[in-house]
Amino acid sequence: MHISKLQLINFRNFERAEVVFKKGVNTIIGENGSGKTNLFRALRLLVDDSLLRMAYKLDEKDFHRGLGDWRGHWIIISLEFDEVSQDEAIQSLFLHGTGNIADGIVGKATYNLIFRPNAAIRRSLSELEAGDTSGLAELRAKISVVDYETIFTGKSTADFLAPATYKALVGDFDAVIFPTELIHPQIGGIIPGMLSISREVSFTFVQALRDVVADFQNNRTNPLLTLLKSQSGEIDPASFKPISSLVKNLNSAIEELPDVGTIRADIRETIIDAAGETYSPRSLSIRSDLSDEADRLFQSLKLFVGETDEGYEGAIHELSLGGANLIYLTLKLLEFKYQKQKEAFANFLVIEEPEAHIHTHIQKTLFDRLNYDDTQVIYSTHSTHISEVSNVENINILGRQNGRCEVFQPSVGLDPIQIGNIQRYLDAVRSNLLFAKSVLLVEGDAEEILIPILVKKMFGLSLDELGISLVNIRSTGFENIAILFHDMRIQKRCAIITDLDRAFIPTDPDPFDTPELAKAKKKALASQSVGSRREAVLNSLCQDNQWLSAHYATHTFEVDFVAADNSEIIVSILGDIYKDPATIAAARAELESGDVALFGKRVLTMANKAGKGWFAILVGRMVTSDTPIPAYILAAIFQAHLPVSVETWASVLTYRLTQIEKKTDAFSPELIAQMRDEIVRYRRGELSFQGIRSTMLTAFSSDAINTVLAGF
Repeated sequence: MHISKLQLINFRNFERAEVVFKKGVNTIIGENGSGKTNLFRALRLLVDDSLLRMAYKLDEKDFHRGLGDWRGHWIIISLEFDEVSQDEAIQSLFLHGTGNIADGIVGKATYNLIFRPNAAIRRSLSELEAGDTSGLAELRAKISVVDYETIFTGKSTADFLAPATYKALVGDFDAVIFPTELIHPQIGGIIPGMLSISREVSFTFVQALRDVVADFQNNRTNPLLTLLKSQSGEIDPASFKPISSLVKNLNSAIEELPDVGTIRADIRETIIDAAGETYSPRSLSIRSDLSDEADRLFQSLKLFVGETDEGYEGAIHELSLGGANLIYLTLKLLEFKYQKQKEAFANFLVIEEPEAHIHTHIQKTLFDRLNYDDTQVIYSTHSTHISEVSNVENINILGRQNGRCEVFQPSVGLDPIQIGNIQRYLDAVRSNLLFAKSVLLVEGDAEEILIPILVKKMFGLSLDELGISLVNIRSTGFENIAILFHDMRIQKRCAIITDLDRAFIPTDPDPFDTPELAKAKKKALASQSVGSRREAVLNSLCQDNQWLSAHYATHTFEVDFVAADNSEIIVSILGDIYKDPATIAAARAELESGDVALFGKRVLTMANKAGKGWFAILVGRMVTSDTPIPAYILAAIFQAHLPVSVETWASVLTYRLTQIEKKTDAFSPELIAQMRDEIVRYRRGELSFQGIRSTMLTAFSSDAINTVLAGF
């Protein structure tokens, strides 16, 4: 039996979300604040028997903030199990509790936690007249979390994610229409506490490794103590009796030491002298508190580990962070193995971010060995080293959009060949695109090196600060990866940056062409043909896809970079490429000619001579805040970053003013101060984007940012 689906409705930062799980190992990835911890909390509320009973009583903070007024709404957490065992005992549980019966045998089962208003409140809501908004507001004002109840149900048939279903079960708050049926059969039957699923499964939760040393010092969270307690109850009393006698004798021997007796007498005498006989304690002793009971005796045991070959074993607090985390994780895995031996209906191991402070090799090894028999493993991670070896079909990606969290499955709707291509592609570097807010896909080293530099110099913000991950796909076809970004899969923006490879030299054949020129023309035509086919494929892929866009250099990145009025930068690195003065002079003339046939050939010759990656590094050293960014790259960046926030534009304009102050005395301090005040007004919403753009153009018409602003 395994969990196949988790639905979350109005729970914390999930308005409506569905997480799909498979047998074996499942991966949850997402940015900070995307809901990974809340997702695990939801799982635990249904299948973790170690949670205190009071955890099931939710409160107003557990409602999705997007609801506005939470009062009257429901929180629903629904689990679906698949491949329920045909064992008679297991079938009996699900037949009475949570199963969806087909031909008398349960294959799938639902198990739900519902936090809803009590029957009296639901009845009052149902008695409201349709459209009576004032009556609804008056009733809701009287509702508090005390008026809510938590129930567990099974055999539900409702698709809780469907808005229409929610309105039918809970009510339409806008139209003020609420169901008159207080116990709706679609939510399933209420499960008595004695039939709790959490008591029948093995569930181990390993929390994020944040302060392992503190956890070891806390008796409630100490994983070593948990293991020892689990074994102490199995100790034969007769076997433990000699140890208990030794402890008693040891305690007595300590208490009978002459020095101990002297100190006890001195303490007694001093108390009487200070407070008098009437107010002094009746008795006083000094003795060891080492317990002779197995359970309490185990609490005194500590773990010591030798992390090096020096033979020294230190306490947990003496270990490196990675060493301490690895020990903690090991003990939790052992706890899981002990639980698994109890032969529960199903085994679940849930691990939150296991990679903290652990070496990348250990991360990969850990993942490879988590695949226990008859166990469903669910873990969250920020590690690209773990995600690169994850099965893409078993990945759920969490992302934040418009104040709520969404869940995406990247392999939905893809055929096995497409999935295989993606799986082979997602190495530790490229799997970064799964974690990104938005993505730029490029095909070469030059773009990978230079685009981040150009953006940082122009805007004062890095691609990371803009929430954009730039991924170099190199020889992999864009379409093999870009298919991930789609309504059915990852709903995040992805912009493709590539070359059309249009010829910039005449390509018509001429009988007087030299063999070298004829070969160059043939190569240019072939590249142009490939570029045209690439354009057709990508345009078709992007058509009717709001998440995907393609942006093209007319020729190549290097040629279009020069064409964007950047010949001066290329001229400045001629000395790094050539040593012959005559060659340098000829190259300068070609680069400054304005003729694409001349500067195009020259810049590509330079890039090929130096190597495109090294050439980009040389160019990157010369980039300034005034270096123009080719228009197609700007279009890709802002397509990926839509919508551009007020805060982003304000930060960019503030940075541009700083650059203006550094490089010129042409503008008075008063004018710059006035512009800063206008930016403050823009931040506050007192000035529109069109207003701040016009102000910037009027005050600083020569600044390079105006070319960017003009496109919006």
